[in-house]
Amino acid sequence: MLIHSFPSGLISATFLRRVNRFLIEAELDGERVGCHLHDPGRLPDILSQKREILLLERNGKRKTRYDVIAARMGGEWVFIHSGYHSMFAERIVDGDTLQELAGYKIARREFLYGKSRIDFLLSNDTRALLEVKGCTLVRDGVALFPDAPTERGRRHVMEMLKAMEEGYKTFILFLVMRNAVKFSPNREVDEGFAIALKEAVSRGTEVMAVRLGFDGKNVFYHGRIPVSI
Repeated sequence: MLIHSFPSGLISATFLRRVNRFLIEAELDGERVGCHLHDPGRLPDILSQKREILLLERNGKRKTRYDVIAARMGGEWVFIHSGYHSMFAERIVDGDTLQELAGYKIARREFLYGKSRIDFLLSNDTRALLEVKGCTLVRDGVALFPDAPTERGRRHVMEMLKAMEEGYKTFILFLVMRNAVKFSPNREVDEGFAIALKEAVSRGTEVMAVRLGFDGKNVFYHGRIPVSI
């Protein structure tokens, strides 16, 4: 299933170095350019020197002219712009792709609950919360989240526990951006997140993982993968 396209095309460049969490330097047409990286993760396997990346040119008042969209790893493009995750999830929800979410409609985006903004408030016969996380780290075919300690991610899961006590249904959707055969929380990197996720599942939160593929222009839904908590 087609999720999203970049009809105007993307620009090929070469990754040089990561300046900070949200800025990289790339070589484009023989020049060094600064590019916005919309992904706070460490991306340890993905951002290596001389790797080919794809950029999207942006207009308007910005510090950088380009956004980093994807990086090539072997024969695979890995989508690394987390600003698109909510839109991808919205397409999946609207398409009734996941059985657990069938019949739900998006009532509100960026829903303020507790001390967090949850990606979606869903409505049906019951109210539900849906949080979306992107996953780009894969080890031996297992997609792992997070790739760096995430207090924010753990807080989102804890908010789900509170929401269940108030009668909400709760869902967490992991968008896996690489080839993987299953998903698991990355206990070695953030044990607190893994423990919180296990607690949420034990109390009724539905955790789902789907694989998305990118061919350099189009993002496709490639189906579900098992979740191992």
